[in-house]
Amino acid sequence: MKKTTLLAAAVIAIALTAFTGCKKDNKGKGDVEAIFAVNAYKVAPTSLDDYLEFGGDVDAASSVAVMPDTAGKISQIYVKVGQKVTKGQILCAVDASRPGMVFAASPVRAPVDGTVTYFPVVIGTSVAQSSIVAKVASITKLEIETSVPERFVSRISMNQKAKLSFNSYPGETFDAHITEISPVLDTSTRTMNIKLSLDTNDPRIKIGMYSKIHLVTEHKEGVTVVPYGTVITRKGENYVFIIEDDGEQKKVVLSPVKVGIRVDEYQEILQGVTNGDLVVIKGQTLLDDGSLVNVVSVSEN
Repeated sequence: MKKTTLLAAAVIAIALTAFTGCKKDNKGKGDVEAIFAVNAYKVAPTSLDDYLEFGGDVDAASSVAVMPDTAGKISQIYVKVGQKVTKGQILCAVDASRPGMVFAASPVRAPVDGTVTYFPVVIGTSVAQSSIVAKVASITKLEIETSVPERFVSRISMNQKAKLSFNSYPGETFDAHITEISPVLDTSTRTMNIKLSLDTNDPRIKIGMYSKIHLVTEHKEGVTVVPYGTVITRKGENYVFIIEDDGEQKKVVLSPVKVGIRVDEYQEILQGVTNGDLVVIKGQTLLDDGSLVNVVSVSEN
């Protein structure tokens, strides 16, 4: 008997959560009409930026590889990574001596002014004339290189704006733009290389850092949007529920809509919704055209 009572109480509790109220007819005959609790969103014009996201490494825009004039072993090292050098300054020396043959050490000089950004050799390292013993770069101008999948190539253009973010500086973004687009695609990866430059030099950004690239592909002003998930599909058509107030009770109207782009948590609406409309964003799956509703909360942009 106790179990039966508990089961009945549970059924009543579930029914109360589904309906927030009831309505009798004017004659008091006890006809019941469901009133559904919903959350709403007030539509207002806003701006919308469609974008792509990639990752890339920071490097110097201008970098020169340094190779020795002769093969041999590194006998002396005069600089280290991060050190500024001038054109003609000796970076290291190569000893080309062999058993029975002794030669003077051959100096390896910096071909340009800049900063040593790469120096992989140590004393005793064997090098050839084709070996890269150092890289000298200008670190005043940095660039970020990344690869764009083939399906996005049509959305890429010169001087396109982007926002960069770095794990070292959470919450901050840095403005950049596209400065170079490869005329060909890599046939093995089906990607296209692009390069971006920072709009303003920032000493906090270092060569070798990993950047998240937020590349804006389309900017729209004054567009109508609703939170993603507001639009429902019935019989292959898209709809939203617009809330109307007849003075006695709020009810919903099922309105067909035409959707545009989706950006993060927002969906663009091209037709079917007017700025100022109150649309249902939560609780709409149980509704039908003309259903009565109780608006629990209203959110805006």
